Amino acid sequence: MKTFTEKDIIERLKKHFPEPWIDLKFENPYQLVVATILAAQTTDKKVNEITPTFFQKFPDPKSVADANLEEIESIIKSVNYYKRKAKLIKECCQKVVKDFGGNIPDTMEELVKLPGIGRKTASVILVNAFNKPAIVVDTHVRRVATQRLKISNGKTPEKIEKDLAKFFSKENWIYISKALVLFGRYICTAKNPKCKQCYLSDICPYEKKNL
Repeated sequence: MKTFTEKDIIERLKKHFPEPWIDLKFENPYQLVVATILAAQTTDKKVNEITPTFFQKFPDPKSVADANLEEIESIIKSVNYYKRKAKLIKECCQKVVKDFGGNIPDTMEELVKLPGIGRKTASVILVNAFNKPAIVVDTHVRRVATQRLKISNGKTPEKIEKDLAKFFSKENWIYISKALVLFGRYICTAKNPKCKQCYLSDICPYEKKNL
C-alpha cells in the first residue's frame, strides 16, 4: 500500500537530481532520433563515441536519406545490430524527408510512425528534444515503478505509463521522466541498489532494501 504522495517523491528525487539530464549527447531533435535508435541494446557511452563522426558526415535527415547503407554501416559498425540500425535510420530519415519536410515531428502520433521509433523512444524525444510532457518507461523506470516504489502493478510498458501518468501531474512529467531514468540507472539499480544513499529510502515500500 502506497504511503507517499507525488510531492514526497518529487521533493526527494530533486535532492538526487535537481536538474536531470540525458546521457546521450545531442544538439537537435534529428540527432536525438539517431542516437536513440543506435542506443537500443548498446550503451549510451558507446553511442556518444560514434555520433560526432556520424553527424559530421550526415548533418541532417536528407543527407542520411540520400546515403548508401554501406556509408552508414561503416560509421556505426561498432554498435550492436549495426546493419539493422543502419537500415532503420535510413528509412526513418527517408520518411522524415518525404512526410515531414525534413523536420522531426513533435507529436507522439507522428513520431511512432517513423521506422525505429516506438512509444518509449518517442517519449524520450518529446521530453528531451522538444520539452513536451510525456512519460518515459524504460527498463529502469519499469523497475522503480513496479518493484521498488510500487506505484504500478503493470506488466506492460503501456499500463505502467498509464499508472505513472495518473500518479504524477502533467506539469511534472518532463521532470519525472528524466529523473526516474537516472534514479533507476544510478541509485535504484537492478543489483545492489544504493538504499543507504537513497533519499527515498524512508518512504520506499521495497521489502529487500540493501541497508
